[in-house]
Amino acid sequence: MAEKVTLKLSVSAAAYVGKEVARDLKIQAARGDIAVSDRDLVNLLYFLAHDPDREVKEAAIGTLRVLPEAQVLAVVDDPLAHPRILDMLARFHYQKSKIVEKLLSNSSLEEGTANFLKDKQAELAVNEESKKAEQADEEAEPMETIDEDAAPLEDNEEVDEESEEFLTKYQLSMKMDIDEKIKVALKGDKEWRTLLVRSSNRLVSSSVLKNPRITEGEVLAIAQVSNQHEEIIRLICANKEWLKNYQIRKALVHNCKTPLQTALRLLMSLTDRDLANLVKSRDVSHVISTMARKHLFNRIYKNK
Repeated sequence: MAEKVTLKLSVSAAAYVGKEVARDLKIQAARGDIAVSDRDLVNLLYFLAHDPDREVKEAAIGTLRVLPEAQVLAVVDDPLAHPRILDMLARFHYQKSKIVEKLLSNSSLEEGTANFLKDKQAELAVNEESKKAEQADEEAEPMETIDEDAAPLEDNEEVDEESEEFLTKYQLSMKMDIDEKIKVALKGDKEWRTLLVRSSNRLVSSSVLKNPRITEGEVLAIAQVSNQHEEIIRLICANKEWLKNYQIRKALVHNCKTPLQTALRLLMSLTDRDLANLVKSRDVSHVISTMARKHLFNRIYKNK
């Protein structure tokens, strides 16, 4: 029998859990589209990630995967954080060094989670070395040539053939023409989508967003890239379903490639706390920070 986990929630966060809570409210919370503290949000998402409703569960897991680093750090730095919460965040964010550092220094972290993080860090280090070695080989030998006068292979020599089975997806993509990349972008799995959305060819990268298997978590990650191509951002802005996700709307407001009028429209849907962050942010335009200050002032004035 699974161990029962008991977590404390504020009154505002507790309103989104329980069998009697409307499904729409649970989905809203699972998407992070509510105004609660970082700790409450993570605890609430943990609850909803175990909800029997599949859509609620998947939405909560998707939000947990793409939580901004600052929000995750606020939780993992808390010595009173529940070990199960820390374990969950470790498995979703083990690739981020700052988060890993805070987790390993947290006295509430369980030994199993610590071992998981150490193993993953070792794997990442090995993968990084492999990538560097591959890049060095590619730079040293940019083109393979065939020497027709070379001596034939001896009977006991093995031929190292380049078959698709042994090529990485990155290597395969380098051999594809544009039409092939578009087909894969439209139908490929998450690994292909992550790879091809970075393509310099707009037809290829934009096709990724038309893939029916793409998740809101992936869309959010794309929207958070500041040097993303403008066409990609426009496609996200044009999708009404994706704009229902609060985290995506917030990412678009912060992204300098989002059309100004769209960013200003989305800005009005942000919470007071996020508007206050925009006012202080140096990463957004003066127009965005000014309008954030104006909306925040108007809200405060109306509430008086």
